[in-house]
Amino acid sequence: MKTPVDIAVTGAAGQISYSLLFRLAAGELLGPDQPIILRLLEITPALSALEGVVMELNDCAYPLLHKIVVTDKPKVAFDGVDYAFLVGAKPRKQGMLRSDLLLQNAEIFAVQGKALNDVASRHVKVLVTGNPANTNALIAVSNAPDLAPECFSAMTMLDHTRAVSQLAEKCGVRSTEIKNVMVWGNHSCTQYPDLHHAKVKGLDALSLVENSWFVDEFIPTVQNRGTEVIKARGQSSAASAANAAIAHMSKWEHGTDPGDWVSMAVPSDGSYGIAEGLVYSFPVMVEDGRINIVKGLDINDFSRERLRLNEAELKDEREAIKHLL
Repeated sequence: MKTPVDIAVTGAAGQISYSLLFRLAAGELLGPDQPIILRLLEITPALSALEGVVMELNDCAYPLLHKIVVTDKPKVAFDGVDYAFLVGAKPRKQGMLRSDLLLQNAEIFAVQGKALNDVASRHVKVLVTGNPANTNALIAVSNAPDLAPECFSAMTMLDHTRAVSQLAEKCGVRSTEIKNVMVWGNHSCTQYPDLHHAKVKGLDALSLVENSWFVDEFIPTVQNRGTEVIKARGQSSAASAANAAIAHMSKWEHGTDPGDWVSMAVPSDGSYGIAEGLVYSFPVMVEDGRINIVKGLDINDFSRERLRLNEAELKDEREAIKHLL
């Protein structure tokens, strides 16, 4: 039996975590022979609800689930962790501006970044899904100076899989026959799902679809899919977000498929002219646990404008929380 691996999940009593935890315990991330310890963080008022989730996890009698730690203290949750899913964040309520949401969640991720810095594994993989994810990740990075920035990423994998699904449906193919879709920028309605380098069964995607569909249907559908889910079911995306979180961390751990890439928000290294000091979604390939931005892609004027729009939005968000950096 291998030594158990510690996995932290914040907001562990919430909807996304409820869809995430059972899949982690079943071995979907690390495989059928890797035992795990789940370290679950919640705010104090939600601990009783979390105890119910723990009961259900125990009732499943997962052979890989070695231990569960329940806490409202970040340093306890992150103690020695190898993987951290930062899911917990205050939700955006009716009438709340994005800037309000940003300021309320900023304090949470500053505290969590400091705790990770103090007690997590030096090789921890930290995935931020709580919104606004890109800037929350930037706050966590800035408050963890002893961890490499490469330990942090924010999730645009759900946007990526939404884009793959839309293209596959349009072309009447399976999702596995789609390659090299990209989502640039911010996890917001400004994000830019890009098909200029995408392939469908080896053919250029944009040779198979109308430009009007790409501009007027595909892009806004992906950008606004989360809002449409809320309208349809009365609640935000949960199962699909949990699926994307596992997919993101799995690619980070096991690598991307040869000849393909995925979308992840990572600290910018200046690629494509995007300013450093932002967490920005790029097309990436992963090898040996290292995320590498895909370099050298041709970016036309249409795309360049959208990349800059996302950069400007993220700069504005950074300015709003600069006191926490």
